[in-house]
Amino acid sequence: MDEPAQSSTSSTNDAPYELQPVTHISSTGQQWWRRAVIYQIYPRSFKDSTGSGMGDLAGITAELPKIAALGVDAIWLSPFFPSPQHDAGYDVSDYRGVDPLFGTMDDAKTLLSTAKSLGLRVIIDIVPNHCSSEHHLFKAALVAAPGSPDREMFHFADGLGEDGNTPPNNWQSLFGSSGWTRVSNPDGAPGQYYFHLFDATQPDFNWRNPAVQKEFEDTLRFWLDAGAGGFRIDVAHAMFKKLGLPDWGGAPDGTPRPGFPFADAPMFGQPELHHVFARWREICDEYPDEPVLCAEANVRPLSRLADWVAPGQMHQSFNFDFLRTLWDRDALASVISDSLAAFDSVEAPTTWVLSNHDVSRHASRFGLDGVALDLGDGIGPRDPQPDMGLGLARARASTLFMLGLPGGAYLYQGEELGLGDHTTLEDRYRQDPTFLRTDGARIGRDGCRVPIPWAHDAPAAGFSPSGQSWLPQPAGWEEFSRDLQEQDPHSTLHLYHNALRLRSELGLGLGSLAFYANPKLPEVLAIRNGNTINVLNLGNSPVALPAGELLLFSSPTGEDYAAQGLLEANAAAWLRA
Repeated sequence: MDEPAQSSTSSTNDAPYELQPVTHISSTGQQWWRRAVIYQIYPRSFKDSTGSGMGDLAGITAELPKIAALGVDAIWLSPFFPSPQHDAGYDVSDYRGVDPLFGTMDDAKTLLSTAKSLGLRVIIDIVPNHCSSEHHLFKAALVAAPGSPDREMFHFADGLGEDGNTPPNNWQSLFGSSGWTRVSNPDGAPGQYYFHLFDATQPDFNWRNPAVQKEFEDTLRFWLDAGAGGFRIDVAHAMFKKLGLPDWGGAPDGTPRPGFPFADAPMFGQPELHHVFARWREICDEYPDEPVLCAEANVRPLSRLADWVAPGQMHQSFNFDFLRTLWDRDALASVISDSLAAFDSVEAPTTWVLSNHDVSRHASRFGLDGVALDLGDGIGPRDPQPDMGLGLARARASTLFMLGLPGGAYLYQGEELGLGDHTTLEDRYRQDPTFLRTDGARIGRDGCRVPIPWAHDAPAAGFSPSGQSWLPQPAGWEEFSRDLQEQDPHSTLHLYHNALRLRSELGLGLGSLAFYANPKLPEVLAIRNGNTINVLNLGNSPVALPAGELLLFSSPTGEDYAAQGLLEANAAAWLRA
């Protein structure tokens, strides 16, 4: 791949960039996870090796050299365990196996060993809040008596009212409607209810039961023994529920509302979580090569999220406040400052993320000016459609700026190709339970999960040799294919490759941060990380560049503007101070 655009000359424009005091000092810890870039692979949409229309482990293994060449440190695999697939594998029926959809245990071992040979760690997605209703533990609970040890593995409770026809409390499913489902007794009479934060096929475990804790400790050891490099913990903040399961008048997802702060949500963020995570950290510390724990912890405020990555807890936690931030200079500056302050207080790294399998891709989001999308919702054919030219420009710029921040970073498969969502996906193809449980009122996440394009002139854009695809790809998908972008020095793929290489060479992940004050340029956010200036123009007009040796631009035409001492609109650049 081509080298990034460089210049031996400096901008001579006297732009009003005044360096402020350092707010984040360079990391004193050198552990890999403090500065790691981790690439998320959504197995069913990555690469199909058999022609089934479903991505698989063998397909991932075959393409791992390309992911390693991108310059990432690890891959994170979304669930590939046996599952009825009611929620795309996040309804697990066996945590220590491989679903035949994706291959065999031998395929998993080959993937793990191949990744290791390429210098990649493999982070496995563990789903401890809930399992599938097909899991043997839940099947045993269904046929057991109320109050039995089998039922104590989950949240079973009697209904309210004379006939028990009212659910035990008013908690809602995050996928819509009640979070309680009633079961039948062996004689056919209505029985108890069980709680599920998500779909009815995903019963929540009762984490106050030591038997549940032991079950997952054994699962962690199983995968660590197999060579896993750590775990991403799905819905980590929801595992424990408040004793007594009291009613809750706030938002089902815990979003703060007047009188109902997130800290009071009885199904989230309970203090007993920290004992479990301390135990998991002890288990990981027994293994070589520093296996990592990353919490999907949708916790607010950031100061509270820091508790999850305090010494002896998780190594990392996703930064959802950063992911939620709109294309707004002040909001972005605030979340970066607040994130670093919160995580620095416990000597933990901040992580940055712009896209994943649960949110609309940032190339689409940033094409909707000022529109905020809820986590878990996407863009459908009846919604205002994004300006994809604008969205891609902003996506490239936001990614370059993000990779220049100190800490860790997460990338979602296909974002290095500049992919947006399939925003016109027809309802008949949708599989997300969010869409199904709300009768289409919420569009769900299918649009960001469409299989990615590899070759412009192959069936299913190179995803599958048969042309089959579990979700249909949008028209024009082949234009984003990896084979075309490998030949184009101005492609988004080349931008990612060059940014990741420079990020490593310049030590930005372990670096420092100081903001520049630039009141005459209110749409510009600029920082200095060590000796690297990282500047982002969120406005719609070119602005003056700060002085420095030009290293890398987000825009294909960045060098032309830089010759005039300018950074174009909706663009970012790195310079050597």
